[in-house]
Amino acid sequence: MSLTWSAKDHKNANQAAATGQKRSRNDAGNKVTVVLGAQWGDEGKGKVVDLLATEADFVCRCQGGNNAGHTVVVDGKEYDFHLLPSGIINTKSISLIGNGVVIHLPGLFEEGDKNEKKGLKGWEKRLIVSDRAHLVFDFHQVVDGLQETERQAQEGKNIGTTKKGIGPAYSSKASRTGLRVCDLLGDFKDFSTRFKNLVRQYQSMYPSLTVDVEDQLKKLKEYSERLRPMVRDGVYYMYEALHGPPKKILVEGANAALLDIDFGTYPFVTSSNCTVGGACTGLGIPPLNIGDVFGVAKAYTTRVGIGAFPTEQLNAVGELLQTRGHEVGVTTGRKRRCGWLDLVIVRYAHMINGFTAIALTKLDILDVLDEIKVGVAYKLNGKRIPHFPANMDVLQKVEVEYETFPGWKTDTSAARKWNDLPAKAQNYIRFIENHIGVPIKWVGVGKSRECMIQMF
Repeated sequence: MSLTWSAKDHKNANQAAATGQKRSRNDAGNKVTVVLGAQWGDEGKGKVVDLLATEADFVCRCQGGNNAGHTVVVDGKEYDFHLLPSGIINTKSISLIGNGVVIHLPGLFEEGDKNEKKGLKGWEKRLIVSDRAHLVFDFHQVVDGLQETERQAQEGKNIGTTKKGIGPAYSSKASRTGLRVCDLLGDFKDFSTRFKNLVRQYQSMYPSLTVDVEDQLKKLKEYSERLRPMVRDGVYYMYEALHGPPKKILVEGANAALLDIDFGTYPFVTSSNCTVGGACTGLGIPPLNIGDVFGVAKAYTTRVGIGAFPTEQLNAVGELLQTRGHEVGVTTGRKRRCGWLDLVIVRYAHMINGFTAIALTKLDILDVLDEIKVGVAYKLNGKRIPHFPANMDVLQKVEVEYETFPGWKTDTSAARKWNDLPAKAQNYIRFIENHIGVPIKWVGVGKSRECMIQMF
């Protein structure tokens, strides 16, 4: 076989280019469907993924760690997922933890075992873990807490992290001292040396940090043997999935657009890219293979932790949303801050992600309100601003412009199709859709799978 190109090869290549990228796009292989948060997280992505996962062949996590929390209710059973993709419930699909995820092995196995007791059988046989994924160690979690204490002492405020070691693990990754799954499963002697060096590095920064190195290594060795059957070369595995027979591949984003390390409300963000680019870098797939991108937004807004929140309601409305919506963090148990739906942030999320459709969740929480407000624009010094501010000091100062809608004062939790919803609820949904410029594909009116009304 010749490795040099002939004139005929160049001619054929030029003809292919001339007849179109269009054909090459269609021949790119299977397209993946990506589900992403369009606010500050906790929008109900797990429910949307669970719905789509019933027909998926692969469900993939591409970033974040066990700082994420997705609750899925199936047949009256409530499952909590942090590292495991929500699609793990589907016994006919494969779940993949990609290279962009940071994995705390004790947390992974504890989560699997806990859900197994609730009825999740055979999950280890359905889970694939990328060998390029970085590891979160127990000391990363301790350091996470120490950093928060330090911020509080120095600045009078912290970031409000989940203290799951996510930031320190991504810091290790970025400073090129991190350890990956492939290192753990390789030469354990070499892994042990690098582990000890990493511990010493953190102890030089945090003298109060104590680590029982030998005990940690012993446990990691045990975890490595349980993990080994699940590990694959993630890039090759995804390539085969994309270019093999037709497959339905679903990517489950953790966290959300406003928590993205680049595009979120920095510094009150997570440490990974939870926007659409993270699907490519976190799984090793080309942009050409991205198909539908579904954004998930609540019918109101919540956020956990500290940071600007323009539509927050520190009043009876906020309390009602918090109570009716059971707004407590799955991972942290912290009460979520609540406010009116902010379409400025949802449109901003759409600018970055290019949503092809939206899932609007928890509409039923608004059922009892006399009137409902929606934030449609920000004003600064009396003038509308067309963009979402990068600077948090500026975001703290914006004045929100609202549209007010009459409440429908009707229980929507039994609605299963569009026509079951009251006209005032339909008007609310259509306004959101028109303002963002993206069709709403699902409306959620309850916790379980059957409570998602599919519009088209």
